[in-house]
Amino acid sequence: MKKLILSGVAAAVMSFTSAAMAANFVAGKDYTVVANPIKVDVPGKIEVREFFWYGCPHCFKLEPHMQAWLKKIPKDVNFLRTPAAMNPVWEMGARGYYTSEALGVRRKTHLPLFHAIHEGNKQIFDQKSQAQFFTKYGIPEAKFNSTFNSFAITAKVSQSNKLAAQLQLTGVPAVVVNGKYIVQGEDAKVTQVISYLVEKERKAK
Repeated sequence: MKKLILSGVAAAVMSFTSAAMAANFVAGKDYTVVANPIKVDVPGKIEVREFFWYGCPHCFKLEPHMQAWLKKIPKDVNFLRTPAAMNPVWEMGARGYYTSEALGVRRKTHLPLFHAIHEGNKQIFDQKSQAQFFTKYGIPEAKFNSTFNSFAITAKVSQSNKLAAQLQLTGVPAVVVNGKYIVQGEDAKVTQVISYLVEKERKAK
């Protein structure tokens, strides 16, 4: 009897999940179709690229939903974060993010930096404040500063701006699916639309 009950519950859950995946999200309303699609980084995989800025309150509100989605990311999906650098203040944040990647501390610092800014009311936006923040994670200020201003980081910032221009982005957060669709928002609906578009691309292969 217990097995039958469990089977019934499992079937109900699967039915609900299938219904959610079958949601009819609409172009122009729930997502934007990119006029000139960009190339994906890993051919053969469905790309999901998130543009963000650490100081953006909408990005901070979206982050928990993205973290939950990432815990069950399909194997055929390649997820990328791209810090937006569309103005001088955002560029400082983008340099900080790429520096954290280059120095191997991004996994440790990504969420704490978001929380320090939005919950701790810390103004960690310029090079000096970021260098001080990263010392908590074993990065000497001199090492942070030299990497922050390096050619490699400048090249990554330039690439971020190039992609943003190609996609005609006007703000963040913006999640780009397979270089073809842009999803914007700050709630759970964003990840629902992302999953819908991933499935759409999977079926189109």
